[in-house]
Amino acid sequence: MAVDRLAPSGSASAAPRVWLLSAYGGDSHAAWADWLSSEVSGVAWQRYELPGRHFRWRIRGNPLSWLDELPDHAPQAMIATSMVDLATLRGIRPHLAAVPTVYYFHENQFAYPVSAQQVHSLEPQIVQVYGALAADALVFNSEFNRSSFLEGVGDLIRRMPDCKPQGVRERLAERASVLPVPITPLPPAAERDPGLIVWNHRWEYDKAPEHFADAMEALAATGADFRLALLGWRPNEPPPALQRLRERLGSRIIADGRVPSERYRQLLGSAGVAVSTAHHEFQGLAMLEAVSAGARPLVPDALCYREQYPSACRYPIDDTRALVERLASWLQHGLPSSPDVSGWTRASLHKSWQQLVDETVGSADCDVRPLR
Repeated sequence: MAVDRLAPSGSASAAPRVWLLSAYGGDSHAAWADWLSSEVSGVAWQRYELPGRHFRWRIRGNPLSWLDELPDHAPQAMIATSMVDLATLRGIRPHLAAVPTVYYFHENQFAYPVSAQQVHSLEPQIVQVYGALAADALVFNSEFNRSSFLEGVGDLIRRMPDCKPQGVRERLAERASVLPVPITPLPPAAERDPGLIVWNHRWEYDKAPEHFADAMEALAATGADFRLALLGWRPNEPPPALQRLRERLGSRIIADGRVPSERYRQLLGSAGVAVSTAHHEFQGLAMLEAVSAGARPLVPDALCYREQYPSACRYPIDDTRALVERLASWLQHGLPSSPDVSGWTRASLHKSWQQLVDETVGSADCDVRPLR
């Protein structure tokens, strides 16, 4: 909850103040905030972040957590992530109501799968709809994220029993755009192992690790020669899919766990293939990093992946047989060419992020505000 103030070069007193509000500071959100506040210049950044845990409390309770933390003076502009309950925040802190605000969607709750252990609730979706209506600009990290949010809003309005507003989806679409989170490209290793298959995602339900485990067992049954690097965050109690791979394919595993950064970069730089079986992916930063290092992506033909990788690198989602057949073919006949992901790098995206911040700050001087 601590405030992190970063002043730009030159006179900090003359620079416009911009608040960066991140209500769920997970690893990828924090990395994005670090990059944005250090690389986008000409403003005095003030960061307000909450820990990335207790999701349902966090998405609904962040205005309370910040009740006595935010200053009484208004900044020139705000960038708030879509975990921020922006409508409530502006209601209980009226001096923020007229501050030009970008609402940034790392994800959206309409396209986020609910696990069997969770209770389905409209509240997270409603928070984001109200937040979007309260914002001046909506920015998404992928076209899939943008389109699935707008479709979800349209479906939500249709399901309202009565007193339905008109044109909500269209109103939001008018001020919605796409601007990805930048990645830092990773260098390829001196040598590549075409038979090294990397999994570098969270071992949680939304990444469907059980499908990955099924595929690796089936691939081993074909007699294919391959090795596994099992990376990414996992809970203290190993999930069944990971435990199964350890027990049945342990001799093929060359890395297992959250390895040091240098080792992580070396593994991605030497890997032949990076596999995803995800049911949820709004930008796929881990996969983009792997591909930037030269690993060939093999991903579901769904989600954000259709924007990033050619059809040769996609298989029908949840189709274990198709995944195994593609992997076996690559291992036997050679890897395809590596897709170009340079458009998602810091060098490519810096100018667009700088322009977004500059235009948002500049709009503070305009008398005409967009109709919400």
